[in-house]
Amino acid sequence: MSLSEDRLATTVEEPWEEPTAVVGQGEELEYVFQRFACRVIAGASAGQWRVADGPEITIGSAPGNDLEIGDPTISRHHCAVRVSEGGFEVRDLGSKNGTFVGDVRVGSAFLSHGAVLRVGQSRVRFEILDELIREPIAPSQRFAGMIGASPAMRRLFSLLPRIAGGDTTILIEGPTGTGKGLLAESIHQISPRASGPFVVVDCGALAPSLVESELFGHERGSFTGAVERRTGAFQAAHGGTIFIDEIGELDAEAQPKLLRVLEKRVVCPVGSTQGIPLDVRVIAATNRDLRTEVNAGRFRADLFYRLNVLRVRMPALSERAEDIPLLATHFFRELSGNGDASPPPALLARWSSQPWGGNVRELRSAVERAVLMGEGPIPELAEGSLTGQEGSYRREKSLALAAWESRFVAELIQRHDGNISRAARAVKMDRNHLRALLQRYRTAYRTSS
Repeated sequence: MSLSEDRLATTVEEPWEEPTAVVGQGEELEYVFQRFACRVIAGASAGQWRVADGPEITIGSAPGNDLEIGDPTISRHHCAVRVSEGGFEVRDLGSKNGTFVGDVRVGSAFLSHGAVLRVGQSRVRFEILDELIREPIAPSQRFAGMIGASPAMRRLFSLLPRIAGGDTTILIEGPTGTGKGLLAESIHQISPRASGPFVVVDCGALAPSLVESELFGHERGSFTGAVERRTGAFQAAHGGTIFIDEIGELDAEAQPKLLRVLEKRVVCPVGSTQGIPLDVRVIAATNRDLRTEVNAGRFRADLFYRLNVLRVRMPALSERAEDIPLLATHFFRELSGNGDASPPPALLARWSSQPWGGNVRELRSAVERAVLMGEGPIPELAEGSLTGQEGSYRREKSLALAAWESRFVAELIQRHDGNISRAARAVKMDRNHLRALLQRYRTAYRTSS
């Protein structure tokens, strides 16, 4: 986007104390924040600028950055300036030479109008413009399987119908435990491919030697132990969606092979020379910033560009703290089996004040512990279920609930032929949580991701 000098001259002289706000008129809601710009004032690309048309401006030497600077001392993806609830924040993306605000090297820092960033041998001035960006907020607190009343989530909900309507590759970013898998499945559920399969591949759970076979399949006899032909995840997802979770964990040797599949939309099973055309939408997720991984040489730049067609960010729970009571009540009812139950007010208040570094997954585990330890209703117990040992009422109840949970998990995984992902989706449970339960009770069934 070009920008005239007159437009740059309309910047305000003082930063706004609250750069973001939710504005409501009846049922029409908007998320409003100040438009901002970054202008190169010294260095090889002096005079270039970029005006934000969204909440972020990326700066680097590689094509695809919002502000591309031809300075060899700048990393491919050097830093990003983003509007947040706390203000305008610059974050270094693991650059080699660092990002400086004045003379101070920063990992992240909040900026005021007129702040000068030193990136490599160049200088970039940050400017707040005297105009607003308005983004819609969905009126509903639910979207497919997701729940959220916060502006951060409802901004996301407003985007998803448009995102789901196409076949564009999506990259979902966000910290561990935020619900990236649930977001991917929700997109699939409202997409034109909803009647097709939704296939999950967790790169973090795959041994490097099994990645190719899992993704692309293999022919019988293609390697030691390949006693029968295997259909890979891409073929299994034909007509539907493949969700590649924790893509940042993908082995370096597999990255160029995945890139070829994404570019040509043809998959070649291990041991075969025959390409198979694909009709599949790709959604990938990562808890890492892949731009930082590219700078560090751990992730291929060309694969990142292929995945980064449409980037969606799942907010941390700390960015949507007003959702904690809503989520806690939902989990409490789900885990207790009582759709009308609610957590005790004191417990809900304690949960609402905690930081939750493990995000929604950690909150769910805390609610589960509360239900198991007697903070909520328990399932009806069969006659003779007491252990007969001396102990407290709470201990007896905990043991009985653990026995029930063990039987439930065993029957669930058996009913779904050992497939963890399918079993977890059937009961609306995070698959990592189900995997943890399987390990806890050592359920003796063959499982797969």
